[in-house]
Amino acid sequence: MTEVRPTAAASASLWERDEEVAAVARAVDSLCADRSSSGGLLVFRGEAGLGKTALLAETRRIAEARGCQVWSARGGETLRSVPFNVVRQLLQPALMSMLPEEARDYLDDWYDIAGPALGIADPGDRQADPQGVCDGLVAAVRRLSRRYWPLVLLIDDAHWADQETLHWLAALAERRDEMAVLVVVTRRPDEVSGTSARHLDTVAAAADGPVTTLSALTPDATAGLTRATLGEHADAAFCREVWAVTAGNPYDTVELLAKVRDSEVEPVEARAGELRELNRSARGGGVVARLEELGIDATRFAWAAAILGTGISIDLVAKLATLKPDEARRCAELLRTARILTAPDPTRGRTGEGDLEFVHPLIATAVYNSIPDALCTAMHGIAARIVTDEGHGAAAAARHLLRVHPDDDEELVGQLREAAREHLAVGAPDAARRCLERALKEPPRPETHPHVLYELAEATFLTAPARTISQLRAALGMPGLDGDKRVDAVFRLSQALLHNDQLEEAVRTVEAEAARLQPGPARMRLQAVHFMWEGIHAGEATSPDRSRRLADLARTCTGRDNSERALLILRGFDALMHGENAEEVVELCDRALVNGRLAPGLGWTDTEWGIELLLMLANAYAFTDRLDRAETLYNEALRAYETAGWSGGHLALAHAYVGLGHRRRGRLKDAEKSLRESLRLAERVGRRLPLYWSATCNLVDTLLARGHVEEAWEVAERYGFAPPYPSTIVLPDPRSVRGRLLLAVGRTKDGVNELEAAEKAAAARGHHNPVLVPWAADLARALATEDPARAARLAVDVRRQAERFGTDTAIGEALRCAAALETGQRAVRLAAQAVTYLESSPCQYEHAAARIEYGIAARSVTDLARGLDLAVSCGADGLAARARAALKTGAGAG
Repeated sequence: MTEVRPTAAASASLWERDEEVAAVARAVDSLCADRSSSGGLLVFRGEAGLGKTALLAETRRIAEARGCQVWSARGGETLRSVPFNVVRQLLQPALMSMLPEEARDYLDDWYDIAGPALGIADPGDRQADPQGVCDGLVAAVRRLSRRYWPLVLLIDDAHWADQETLHWLAALAERRDEMAVLVVVTRRPDEVSGTSARHLDTVAAAADGPVTTLSALTPDATAGLTRATLGEHADAAFCREVWAVTAGNPYDTVELLAKVRDSEVEPVEARAGELRELNRSARGGGVVARLEELGIDATRFAWAAAILGTGISIDLVAKLATLKPDEARRCAELLRTARILTAPDPTRGRTGEGDLEFVHPLIATAVYNSIPDALCTAMHGIAARIVTDEGHGAAAAARHLLRVHPDDDEELVGQLREAAREHLAVGAPDAARRCLERALKEPPRPETHPHVLYELAEATFLTAPARTISQLRAALGMPGLDGDKRVDAVFRLSQALLHNDQLEEAVRTVEAEAARLQPGPARMRLQAVHFMWEGIHAGEATSPDRSRRLADLARTCTGRDNSERALLILRGFDALMHGENAEEVVELCDRALVNGRLAPGLGWTDTEWGIELLLMLANAYAFTDRLDRAETLYNEALRAYETAGWSGGHLALAHAYVGLGHRRRGRLKDAEKSLRESLRLAERVGRRLPLYWSATCNLVDTLLARGHVEEAWEVAERYGFAPPYPSTIVLPDPRSVRGRLLLAVGRTKDGVNELEAAEKAAAARGHHNPVLVPWAADLARALATEDPARAARLAVDVRRQAERFGTDTAIGEALRCAAALETGQRAVRLAAQAVTYLESSPCQYEHAAARIEYGIAARSVTDLARGLDLAVSCGADGLAARARAALKTGAGAG
C-alpha cells in the first residue's frame, strides 16, 4: 500500500481554492489593521462535499496565526427546530467562562433580554419579544467584539441553522459596520425556503462583494490529489476515472481515495473499474453497509448518536441504545476507526458537552436516514425522557417529542405546553408554535383543548395575526374557557383583528361578548374595550349616540378599578376628539391616575388592556397643552419597552409618540430623529399597519414644519403616505397632513381636494378639534384668493371651535389663520393676539411662526429677531429663512 503524505487528506478540499483563501486572508488583515475597523462578512456557497468546512478550517488557521479569537458553530439537519442552537454554540462558551456577575455587568441592560436565549440566565415570567431578543444578541456580539478583538465568527452549514439564529445573523449582517468582527458563513444553495431563506438572502446581500460559489475540482486537480494520496505512480486513466466517479467533489474524492488505500487497490487503469463500487460504499448507502459490518451494537450506538444530534456523550448514547458502559465504549472506538464518529475538534470552540461528533454532516444525515421509521420514532420518545431525566427541561426534550406519533397522551400534551412556555420566555414563538400545534394533534382532552388553542394564539400573536384570529375563534367556540380567561381571549381576538386591519369586526366581537355577560367587572372591561376600538375607528360608520352612552357610563365611574379608569380615559379621549372643553378632558384623565401615576395593571408592558388605551391618555394630555404629563408618559413607554426588550411594534409606536411630543414642544430636530427611528422599526413589522402610519404621518408633518418640503415629499412617496388611509385614527389627521403637503409642493387643486376630504371624514365622525384635525385653517389659506367668502367662514368656524376647546395653542392658531386672511391694521391686531396666546403655549414652533408673522405685519425688527431666534432653536429652517428675508428686505425697518 502506498504511503500517504501527512497533509494530503487534510488539505484536499483546499485544492483550487486560492482565490477564496486569498479573500479570507484580506478580510482577516483588514480586521486586524485597527480596532476601529468596520466588520467584514464573507459568504461561501456550495453543494455538499465541495469543501466549505475545510475552507472554514483554513480561515481559523489564518486568523489564529494573526492573533485573532475564533469562535465557530455549525447547523445540524436534525437540530433546526432547536431555537438559538447555533448562536449559543458561538457565544455561550465565552460568556460561560465569565463569572455570572461579570457576564451581567458586561451585557448590562441586555443581560435579562439576551441571557435566557443564550442559556446563561433564567427567563422571566412574561413572553419575550423576538425582535428585542434578536437586538440583544446583536448587542452582545458588539460588546464581545470590543473585549475579544480581533474576533472572527465562523458559521458552517448555515442552511441548517435554526430560524432564530438566522434572524440574528441577518440583523448582525445589516449592522456589522458597528463592530469590528469578521463573520464567515457557509451554506448550500436552494436548501431552505420561507423565512429562513429570506434571512439568508439578507446575509448574502450584506456580504463584502458577491457570494462565492465553490466549484468542483477539475480533472487536473483530481489527478494531483490522487497522486498526492496514492503515490506519483497513479496513472492518468485511473485519475480520470476518479474524477468521473466523484464528479470532482472533494469530499467524495477524499473518501474514495481512502477506500482505495484501505483496499490496497493499485492506482492503474486495469483496476479503475473497481472505483464505482468503492465509491458507493464511501457515502450514503455505503455508510449504512459499513455500519452493518461493524455489528448491531455499533449500529445502535450510531443511530442513538444521530438521534441526539448534539451533546453526544458516551453515557447518554449508552442509555438511549440500551448498551452497557463497557460495550458503549467499545462501539465508540469501532465507529471512530471506521471514520463515522470522531472526537470533537477542540479548536472549534465547542462547549465540551459531548465526547463525540460525526466526521461529516453527510455521514450524520446518512446514519439518521437509515434508522427504520418506527424505531426512529420510538428512539425520539426515549430520548425525550432521557433528556428530561438529565434535568435539561421541557424545551430541550421538545425536539424529540415533536417526532413522536400522536397517541392521546395527556402527559405529552402537558410536556409540550411547558416547552412552549419556555420557548416563549426566551423569545422563540415559532418554536412554541410547533410544540402547541403538535400538542393539538395528540389531541388534548376536551377540557384542555381550548386552553392549548389560546396558548397557540399567544405564540402567534406577534407574528401572524390572521392565524391568531382563527385559533382564538376556535377556542371561544369550545366549552372550557370561562371567566377572566374567556374575557382575555375575547380581548386578544379583538386586538388581533385590529392588527389585521379588521377594526369593524373587532368592535362587533367585543360588543357581542359584552352583551352576553351579567353586569360586573368582566362586562365593564369589555364595554370599555368596545368603546376603545370604536374610539380609534376612522371609518364613517359609528353609533350616533356613542359619545352620550360613553359619557353616561363614565359619569358613574370613580376610578376604583382599572375598568373604571379605562372608561374615564376613553371618555376623555372622546371629548378631546370632539373638541369639548380641554379642562374637562384633563379632569377626566387625571381621575384615571393614582396619585398622578399609572395604576398597577395599567403599565406599558401589561397585557390586560394594551398600548392603545395608554396612548389615548398620553395624547389627551399632549393636545390639551399638558405636554409635561404627555412627555412623561411617552418616555415611560420608551423606557419600559427598551428595558423589556420589546423591539417590535410597541417600541416603534413609543418612538413615534416621543417624536410627536418633541413636535408639539417645537423640538423639530429631536422629533425628526425619533420619528425616523420609529419608521425604521415599523419597517421591520410591516407596511400599511396603523403604527406605520403614525410614524410616517408625523415625520411628514415634522419635515413640513422644518421647511424641508422636498424631503417631506420624498418620504411620502417612499413610504406610501397616500390614500387609502388606515381604518384606525392617526394623530394628527393624515388627510389634513397630506393636504398640507400637496399645497406645499404646489399641487394646490389636489391639496384643496384632500383637505375637503378631511373635512367630510371629520364631520362624519364628529371630530371638530382643530388641533387634531387641522384641515380647516390650511383650506382657508388655500382658498383666500379664489373664494375669500368661504375662506372667511372657515376661519370663523376654526376660531369658534378653538375657543370652545379653550387651549392657548388652539386659540392662537385660529387667530393666526384669521390674521392671514386680513390686511392692514386688522391683520396686525389679530397677529398680535395670536402672539399673546401662543406665547403662553408650550408649542414653541407655533409661537415662532406667530411672532414672525406679527413682525412682518407690524414691521417690527424686535419681533422678527425674536421670532428668528425661536425658529432657529426649534430647527424650523423654513421659518428662519422667512424671518431673515424679511429683515434683509427691510420689512421690519420701522
